[in-house]
Amino acid sequence: MQSTSTLPCAAESASIPPAGRRVVDAPTRAFHWLFAASFLGAFVTADSERWRQVHVALGYLFAALLAFRLLYGLAGPRYARLAPTWRKLAGVPAWLRSVRQARSLAEVDWRYGENLLIALMVAVMFAAVVPLALSGYVVYEEWAGDWLEEVHEFFGNAFLAIAGVHVAAIVGSSVLHRRNRVSPMITGRANGRGPDLVRHNRIWLAVLLWIGAIGFVAWQLL
Repeated sequence: MQSTSTLPCAAESASIPPAGRRVVDAPTRAFHWLFAASFLGAFVTADSERWRQVHVALGYLFAALLAFRLLYGLAGPRYARLAPTWRKLAGVPAWLRSVRQARSLAEVDWRYGENLLIALMVAVMFAAVVPLALSGYVVYEEWAGDWLEEVHEFFGNAFLAIAGVHVAAIVGSSVLHRRNRVSPMITGRANGRGPDLVRHNRIWLAVLLWIGAIGFVAWQLL
């Protein structure tokens, strides 16, 4: 009798849908955390000769992850495309004009401004990877003098500052609007009702990305 009475409860719990809507797929989340980890690891090991090879391997991974994200943003599913980010950036001049023309701060669409700032930080970070990775490669191959090491260090510090502004904008927006904007990049889901924006999570691609990243670093070190 006890076992049969638990069956309806089990069936009911199994039929409960997960909380929130899926808004970020697994490969995008995997890229996000691998991208952050590879930069932080490379930054921490930058000044150590003992960990030089780790720094180089993570730097290569850092650049390769950007290449993956750009390809995925161009040829991947619609919800992972980078085109919406570029369209947001195209609206920056119009938003700045609206700020100048506003008669009071209450007339300014600050929520849209927050989204523009976050999109701008993402675009600037992606752009900063190119000179950072190229200068690091040239320094490693010893194709130039010590002056290029200072250039490489400058772009590393600049990227760290940009990433800090990006994180501050996300956290500030979460606190201001009482809406967690970090959890979607962890769980893939955001609070609210409605259909999932991401229909196919593509966990297999995220797993391949993690395996490829870890395998590449291990191969470089060995």
